[in-house]
Amino acid sequence: MSVTLVVIGGGPRAAGLLERIGANAELLGDRRVVVHVIDPFPAGAGRVWRREQSPLLWMNSMAEDVTMFTDESVVCEGPIRPGPSLAEWSGVEPTSFPTRQVQSEYLSWFFDSAVDSLPDTMSVRVHRTRAVRLAGRRVCLESGEALTADVVVLALGHLDADELPEHRKLAEHAAAHGLCYLPPAYTADVDLSGIPARRDVVVRGFGLAFVDLMVLLTEGRGGKFVHVGGELRYEPSGNEPRLHVGSRRGVPYHAKTGYRLQGEVPRLPRFFAATTVDELLARGASDFRADVWPLLAKEIAWGHYFELFTGHPGRVAVGLAEFDAEFTRHDWYSEDMRALIERAVPDPADRIDLERLDRPIDGLEFASGEEFQDHLRDYVTADVRRRSDPAHSADLGAFMALLSVYGQLPRLGELGDWWHGFFSYVASGPPPVRLEQLLALSRAGVVRFLGADMWVDAVEGAFLAGSSSSPELVRAAGLVEARLPTHSLTRTADPVLRGLHATGEVTEGPGGLVRVSPDGRLIGENGQEHRHRFALGPYTTGRAYAAFARPRTNAPAFRQNDATAREVLRTLRSAG
Repeated sequence: MSVTLVVIGGGPRAAGLLERIGANAELLGDRRVVVHVIDPFPAGAGRVWRREQSPLLWMNSMAEDVTMFTDESVVCEGPIRPGPSLAEWSGVEPTSFPTRQVQSEYLSWFFDSAVDSLPDTMSVRVHRTRAVRLAGRRVCLESGEALTADVVVLALGHLDADELPEHRKLAEHAAAHGLCYLPPAYTADVDLSGIPARRDVVVRGFGLAFVDLMVLLTEGRGGKFVHVGGELRYEPSGNEPRLHVGSRRGVPYHAKTGYRLQGEVPRLPRFFAATTVDELLARGASDFRADVWPLLAKEIAWGHYFELFTGHPGRVAVGLAEFDAEFTRHDWYSEDMRALIERAVPDPADRIDLERLDRPIDGLEFASGEEFQDHLRDYVTADVRRRSDPAHSADLGAFMALLSVYGQLPRLGELGDWWHGFFSYVASGPPPVRLEQLLALSRAGVVRFLGADMWVDAVEGAFLAGSSSSPELVRAAGLVEARLPTHSLTRTADPVLRGLHATGEVTEGPGGLVRVSPDGRLIGENGQEHRHRFALGPYTTGRAYAAFARPRTNAPAFRQNDATAREVLRTLRSAG
């Protein structure tokens, strides 16, 4: 007799889980399994990575830094099954930033490959529709079909949420005054036709959603970037709005590095390994800033200095062995550590300052908006140069260390918005050319920088915006929230989660996340783990954001997929 697995969601996380199910299929014994994958978007790519989006939109990772396959670095119980990275599969330049359409094709191929690798005892059926209800073992689909499942896995990816009251008020103000307002959303999904040409529009958010918006409202409306005398310039089409952008930091995400390490490859993590997490859990350390961040900071700094010492030894004043021994002994924020770094690294420009990295224009005030525009253009220009020049490869060392600690953190639970924002700002920025385009748009007057700690007021007939960086104010005909919606279980727009929450079959954890056990089982309001229901993804307390990862980084999602796949298979084997 066969058993049935229903996977709700068919994007990269579902594809990765399916590959791990195939890899661990021996746990099934001789049971036959029918797998149903439910998603209105293409299997493998899902909603975010579907091919049907603008070819102007790129990935924010180099092709050689993207894989869906486990490798020798992944610590898991299941077998390792290596495969090609995006660069190896597609044949594109390894250090290029491919379009999202290329990544879509890679993910679709990976899904098909995962299906093909399943044993003969397993079959897969894909349903291009939505799941709307889960009641007992019954999964109801928008198409009217219903499936009976022995095990259900929610692999829902990034989710929409009901608007917050503040967003509803802004939308009502826009409607009453003939203005344009777009709440937080996935930029590729948004209809931007209502954003008026040649009018002032405020953009709140300076991360990746802003970069997508910038591209779609400029090149996407017929403008062109051209090189003139060694400088990138923008030729407007006349259909662009004038974008006034600001955020909490007031600066864009750091560009991705365009070089490789110049020194030795470090063994990471060094100071924030799994045993460090064990110690934090054992002593009940719960204050992120006091207990966790100093350890993370030390690890990130070690990555920076290890690359400086091994890749650029002429810029340090002591040997690596001496520096290593003292660095290991000292706490990151101690006077001894500060003195060591000052003695060992003579040039302050070669030292890492994490607080300045986080808030680079804090405390700076400018007498005019023009003065601030000049400053921020200089800042962005310097960032692009730094991320393109291997003389600054210590930045890549810090980046690698940041990735290594990120993989250790899910066990500590929800760490708050600051940490996730800092990680994205440092590690998930755009390709350098996107910041060069930003500079060209600034010089052309299409983009204007508002500054840090920006604010927006709804006033008569306009949105009024400003910041703490300069006295400049702007009255705008539109406001765009350039960021993803903040999902929480109580405000989820997903019908399956909403129904389970209403009946107490799922519960909300810290940060509005769906509570799951370490092996991914849903936890009900009675505190019991549901034996036959699992959930994976960024909306859960087991969050591991990226469903794909850099090769050889022991990616959390790969480890999580393997552990959950093994539990799913054991549960299926005992079903019925």
